[in-house]
Amino acid sequence: MSDPVPRQTAPDSGQNLLKRTGVVGAMTLISRVLGLARDMVFTRLFGADWLMDAFIVANRIPNMLRRFFAEGALSQAFIPVLGQVRERDGDQAVRDLSAKVTGTLGLIVLGITIVGVLAAPLLVLFFAPGFARDDETFSLASLMLRFTFPYILFISLTSVCSSLLNTYNRFAAPAFTPVLLNVVLILAAVLLAPLFDRPTLALAIGVFAGGFVQLLFQLPFLARIRLLALPKWGWRDPNVQKIVTLMLPAILGSSVAQINLIVNNIFATLLGEGRPAWLYFSDRLMEFPLGVFGIALATVILPSLTRSFSHDDSEVFSATLDWSLRLVFLIALPATLGLALLAGPLVATIFFGGEFTQFDVVMARASLWAFSGGLLAFISIKILAPGYFARQDTRTPVKAALVAMLVNLVGNGVFVGLFMYLDWTATHAGLALSTTLAAIVNAALLWFGLRRDGVVHLKPGWPLFFLRLGLASALLVGVLWWFSPDLDWWLGVTPLTRVGQLSALVVGGALVYFATLALTGLRPHHLRLQTDKRPTGV
Repeated sequence: MSDPVPRQTAPDSGQNLLKRTGVVGAMTLISRVLGLARDMVFTRLFGADWLMDAFIVANRIPNMLRRFFAEGALSQAFIPVLGQVRERDGDQAVRDLSAKVTGTLGLIVLGITIVGVLAAPLLVLFFAPGFARDDETFSLASLMLRFTFPYILFISLTSVCSSLLNTYNRFAAPAFTPVLLNVVLILAAVLLAPLFDRPTLALAIGVFAGGFVQLLFQLPFLARIRLLALPKWGWRDPNVQKIVTLMLPAILGSSVAQINLIVNNIFATLLGEGRPAWLYFSDRLMEFPLGVFGIALATVILPSLTRSFSHDDSEVFSATLDWSLRLVFLIALPATLGLALLAGPLVATIFFGGEFTQFDVVMARASLWAFSGGLLAFISIKILAPGYFARQDTRTPVKAALVAMLVNLVGNGVFVGLFMYLDWTATHAGLALSTTLAAIVNAALLWFGLRRDGVVHLKPGWPLFFLRLGLASALLVGVLWWFSPDLDWWLGVTPLTRVGQLSALVVGGALVYFATLALTGLRPHHLRLQTDKRPTGV
């Protein structure tokens, strides 16, 4: 049988990587916009009371495990091994490996799913001990977890499909897949929830259905490139064992942010009603730029870095990381400033109304302020970690993750205690602040590790690049600060007026930022992937 897709032996060009990042970013943008629409429906129909708190806990537990077995650890361990097998043995070997990974992982995760469904009350007690004070909240969260937990099985198998497609440079379908979950959840909230006495139970059923739909969606794309194979048990296969070996430390190394959020959720349930919801909705706003750009770029560069490492091309490997970091600072810096300065307007425009009150807006704004300071670090982690995973080094990210988790735990105690003294109602912001600090520490450790290993060498031009970004960012801050009304204004006008004013601020700020960069001499060719010894001219 002929190869379904020609193997790529030449390194990716910056133009190809940027094009693929644009494709993934566009698909992810659609998903994130629908995700915000979904959250708008949630806030208006259910608010931030105990019903939503129960759903958030029931949804967070399988989503944490999703990072363990799906997007995080699996893709970062599977794609490098898959790339090597394809380069060395061809597409038939890839097909055989995918069948063994699907069968082995599927059976293991099925067992975990059964245990999770049966032990749902114990899991809720562990992850949300504050719910034990209220029998109704505890029982509802336990029931919903029995519906949401199987999502981990569906999304793990979906992630195997996505890894195969990404390895063959098919990025659009995997990036579009999360759209389907958002559509299903919106339909569940609007059409199914009114049929239940406890309406958020419909959302848990929607999570189950959404996971199943996501898996079905990917199968035709695999069939098109002739990589759809029946699952089979393959635990003794050397490549399967290699993937498992790489996954075990990658579980922690790639999921530190999720683990920290779970720890924060435990504390939040102890602090009182509404805290889990406020943290959730502010985190969703922070995740928007992280998903649209950070995860999109990380998804694209991992297969490219794997190919560079397989070809022993250290120059291209280093240049790819350098190029990625420039894009990170170019996009993440203004996004960070925008989240911080427009935290109140964003929460008010997207979530305020219905069951989501003015007080909820103020509380969600407080945690979004704290989260926004870590956006640059969160995105940097997504870019720096593939520099280890592509080289099949999962131990170093684990060490960084363990330090970051310790920082988060200590930070929770310190910052929550500080906010208890300053403002009890905003104690949840202390949890968000500790997550931000942990992300900064994690990113710093990953960066210094790559420098220590001699894996990345910065191209010339970074000082001038930072100077341009600094000037553009200063003007951006000035525009947003001067033209944004105070929060009372945003809460007092119509939803359409809020949308118009926020859109004008975002578009105007972006125009000022990029116009300043252009006036200071930054040109598109300065951001091309440089794979030779010539300076970038930035």
